[in-house]
Amino acid sequence: MTLIQHKDEQVRFQQQVENAREYVLPFIEKELRITADTAVLDIGCGDGGVLLPFLQKGCTCTGIELDRQKSEFATQFLSDFVSNGKVEIVNQNIYEEKALERFAGRFDLIILKDVIEHIPDQERFIPYLKKFLKPGGYVYFGFPPWYMPHGGHQQVCKNKLLTMLPWFHLLPKPLYKGILKMSGEYDEVIRELLEIKDTGISIERFERIVQKSGYTIPLKTFYLVNPIYQYKFGVKPRKQIPVISAIPYFRDFVTTCVYYLIKRD
Repeated sequence: MTLIQHKDEQVRFQQQVENAREYVLPFIEKELRITADTAVLDIGCGDGGVLLPFLQKGCTCTGIELDRQKSEFATQFLSDFVSNGKVEIVNQNIYEEKALERFAGRFDLIILKDVIEHIPDQERFIPYLKKFLKPGGYVYFGFPPWYMPHGGHQQVCKNKLLTMLPWFHLLPKPLYKGILKMSGEYDEVIRELLEIKDTGISIERFERIVQKSGYTIPLKTFYLVNPIYQYKFGVKPRKQIPVISAIPYFRDFVTTCVYYLIKRD
């Protein structure tokens, strides 16, 4: 079932804006006051919607996006802020030496919204982010834990049954791939879902990497119902029950979204 936001960039942009304004920004501001002096880097910024609420608070922002088409949409949607120099959208790989030369030590806040679960070698990537932060800077992560019912992003499937089938992404890769092929999924979709199977990240592994990398975790929130579902499906967000949030491993299977704010020394 292809959702409207998968094919309509304007709808996708507006959903990003509303979710960031109502949930992401207030979460971050519990720990970090966002002002016109705050320098923000959004890695994997997509169409740029997450940046808009920060720009409206006067922040100077940079968005980095590997997908050229999405970076062009972001430049278009944020054109007023691009023209006045408040935001720069860069079509570049964050690992490129040129990116490090331009942006090292510049940012108070880095944002990764629904991005970390797509990035290979998170053990290398998460500590690498320190290079772009000012001392005492923060990184925000929002992502679906891999073991949650639809952690495999199967909502992109065209087969309606597969979009609703929970946890089947946890099957062994050959069986998972076989089911996708037999269901008539496009090769591009199968490739995307198998890549996510390789890069999906659990709550436990994320916290281990963060702690090993020398960050602290001043703030985190777990959701039973992901806030973005409000805009995609009309379902009211709901935070996870605290006792469930405290149970390692089990919480991964019943938590559809986590927000973390981590801090470098």
